[in-house]
Amino acid sequence: MSADLKKLPKVDDALKNQLEGFTPEKLKRATTAEKTALPTKEELAAEKQHEELLHNIEGFPCNKLKRTSTSERIVLPTSEDIQTEKTHQSIFQGVQGFDKTNMRHTETQEKVALPAKEDIESERRHLKLREGVEKFDRSTMRPTETSEKCSLPTPTDIETERRHLKLVAGVEKFDKSTMRPTETSEKCSLPTPTDIETERRHLKLVAGVEKFDRSTMRPTETSEKCSLPTPQDIETERTHQSLFQGLEKFDKLSMKSTDTVEKIVLPTTEDIKTEKEQQALRAGIEGFDASVLKKTETQEKNPLPTKEEIEQEKKA
Repeated sequence: MSADLKKLPKVDDALKNQLEGFTPEKLKRATTAEKTALPTKEELAAEKQHEELLHNIEGFPCNKLKRTSTSERIVLPTSEDIQTEKTHQSIFQGVQGFDKTNMRHTETQEKVALPAKEDIESERRHLKLREGVEKFDRSTMRPTETSEKCSLPTPTDIETERRHLKLVAGVEKFDKSTMRPTETSEKCSLPTPTDIETERRHLKLVAGVEKFDRSTMRPTETSEKCSLPTPQDIETERTHQSLFQGLEKFDKLSMKSTDTVEKIVLPTTEDIKTEKEQQALRAGIEGFDASVLKKTETQEKNPLPTKEEIEQEKKA
């Protein structure tokens, strides 16, 4: 049980003291104002259209429907298909009617192919390498120590970390008592003539779709065509196959060991100048005196509709 308690996360002492010293009397009473937004004209029109559509579906007379029958068409084979089928039938008949008595007895001779000069040389190098590994004298090896290098942070990283810590400290020490309560007022703007015209076209399109006469439609057949690959596609596929075969048969023993040298590129004069300008800009922003700012108020203006818009709204 003690081992399980040790694995549990520990609470910070400052946070623990704040939680222990918390009392409900310090809380302030607040009232929640619930505002109900009225539906817009578009929402009312959409709801009315949805109800009319459901009413039309429920009251649709099923006795007006006509019974239809599906006719299945049989596609005749082409001349190429007939010729291919004839060729297959002739091959099958020749195999089935083949006379085995005409065959003569033969004996199979197994030939052993000698290895080539390159194979012998490769096998010799492989055996020599394995023999050298097995007979390697470990006493000739010297102990070595690996030194891990830790790169120091750049001035940009230090400056970024300093700004981040300063921002976190400002957020933690922010005095909430200086904040003032605000209320959000929701304004409903009238639709523009473009919105009204778009809604009218949409309703007209929906009405046309619902009243469409399906009896004017004619049955169609879809023919699927299979295009043969072009010479370029065949050449590309052949190149890929040869490349894959070369990768699969690649001999790793022919590779040589290499050492990677990491080079550190020093910054140019332009980079140093740009960094100095950015540091000067950041210093000016951090040292800016917010007390010289003046308080402003934003006024939101809601333009009244014109006479033409009101006339179009009445007609709609």
